[in-house]
Amino acid sequence: MKAFKLSDVQADAILNMRLRNLRKLEEMEIRSEDKALRAEKKTLEELVGSEKQQWATITGEIKALREAFGKKTPLGKRRTDFADAPEHDEAAIEEAMVVREPITVVVSEKGWVRALRGHVEDLANIVFKQDDRLKLSFFAETTSKCLIFATNGRFYTLEAGKLPGGRGHGEPVRLFIDLEQEADLITVFPFQGGRKFLVASHEGRGFVVAEDECLGTTRKGKQILNVKAPDEARSVTTIEGEQVASIGDNRKMVIFALEQLPEMARGSGVRLQRYKDGGLSDVKTFKGSDGLVWSDSAGRAFSMTLKELTDWRGNRADAGRLAPKGFPRSNKFK
Repeated sequence: MKAFKLSDVQADAILNMRLRNLRKLEEMEIRSEDKALRAEKKTLEELVGSEKQQWATITGEIKALREAFGKKTPLGKRRTDFADAPEHDEAAIEEAMVVREPITVVVSEKGWVRALRGHVEDLANIVFKQDDRLKLSFFAETTSKCLIFATNGRFYTLEAGKLPGGRGHGEPVRLFIDLEQEADLITVFPFQGGRKFLVASHEGRGFVVAEDECLGTTRKGKQILNVKAPDEARSVTTIEGEQVASIGDNRKMVIFALEQLPEMARGSGVRLQRYKDGGLSDVKTFKGSDGLVWSDSAGRAFSMTLKELTDWRGNRADAGRLAPKGFPRSNKFK
């Protein structure tokens, strides 16, 4: 069989024909695309011009989404639900990470704090920095919270587990809290919760506050007793009875019922005792059935019954009378 060979003219004719067919197909596609775009343009213009049609379109799209991603569809069954994240007690989590061990918290007069391992009763061998000495100490645990009451009327909260060890002199408490330079510590004690305190200023104003209200969460502490210079916070005592004993720098003492004091979360309070000179030295609460008890510098305890204290009983804001014979010259109940 002989091979058929096209001439150059025939080959060019076939190529041109194919090119014309391709151009025809391209033209048809362009016309089809143009027709579709014109139809889409018309639809969009009608949609922009009709609010009713816009809402109808939105409704349709929402319906389509529900059909595609509804809980009955395979994809919808795997859909993640959105909700508020559960709350976690970060303090409790942090506390759970601390090993619970007994410690003895030691605070010096100059405000240095440390934690000794175990409950140490004999602190005679504890060494302090030069010109410093023991201010107070108490038993606690590494999971305990410690409350600090300062002369600015603020309560600060310390985590006992974060206190420095007892090998050195400890560290200044100001490294743990934002305490102003002009302010000083009054006392430090472990937080128990549920108790009530009587807080008082040097001018003799005070009130009752719940212990839970004193717990803070920041280094700045929590303002409880409002004081304005030159006045300052002077005392905080745990409510232990229905009677209040207040003594001033002038050694005058007055006893009145606790019910005469308001319970507040914050404020300046009311006047406990009136002074002509000086201010409040100390305040204490006690049960009338137990009588008033105090101790001297030697640690000896003295007491007087409510009947024996008749001459000192009165109302808040009274000036009071000179303290009973044998009362400490420090004008402190303890």
